[in-house]
Amino acid sequence: MEKHEIITSSQNNHIKTLKKLALKKYRYELKQFTVENLTIIIDALNSGHDFETLFVTAEFITRHLDKFQFLQDKSKASYYIIDEALNRHYSQLDTPSGITAIYKFPVSTLIPGQSVIYLNGISDPGNLGTIMRTALAFNFTNLVLDETCVDIYNAKTIAAAKDSIFKLNILEDSGGAWLKENKLPIYVTSASGDLDLEDFKVDNFCLVLGNESHGVSDEIFQMANSKIKIDISDKIESLNVSVAAAILFYKLRK
Repeated sequence: MEKHEIITSSQNNHIKTLKKLALKKYRYELKQFTVENLTIIIDALNSGHDFETLFVTAEFITRHLDKFQFLQDKSKASYYIIDEALNRHYSQLDTPSGITAIYKFPVSTLIPGQSVIYLNGISDPGNLGTIMRTALAFNFTNLVLDETCVDIYNAKTIAAAKDSIFKLNILEDSGGAWLKENKLPIYVTSASGDLDLEDFKVDNFCLVLGNESHGVSDEIFQMANSKIKIDISDKIESLNVSVAAAILFYKLRK
């Protein structure tokens, strides 16, 4: 990685692009997203995912000289030095980190013969990111999101997902087309489910996790081969979807 230039103006095209990438519309138009977290950037680089461009403040370089040197040695991309005011101008964080990497959307395909986690209407970016990270922890690497889920490239999603966004096989399902053509048995969770989690014995499956407030959509609920029940205390109505996901992933891993 070699120094390219110092940017001082908010009218610079690179800064304009960074500003645009705060919005989902432009992320999908440009097929790019940003990461403002040094640990995620380093972990991604270590797993073979280089950024397109890097923006850093002089203060950041001073504070993290060794790690910045690692980025210079490891990456083939150019970097730009910006000041803290420019960082605040485009940053999606309440407290800008001093570093921003631009990435292309990952291109991946689902691995045949493996289970799939299907997300239906997950609306909270923190929940989505936590589910992604937990799925990876228990080796569920095939992930499908329907179009009613929060944006996977949302800054808050990425903050919770960490580098799992680079390590999962992610497909976005439009209009439920993938789910309708899917050949794996479909399972959803329900408090009145007919299958106790402890009795689940299927090797490969499609597990659907639904919206935080409303659960799985009626259409998908009707498609399910069976409904899995997680036994919980009668003192509480339901579990947070990311907590339920962790329990399911742990119990259902091979």
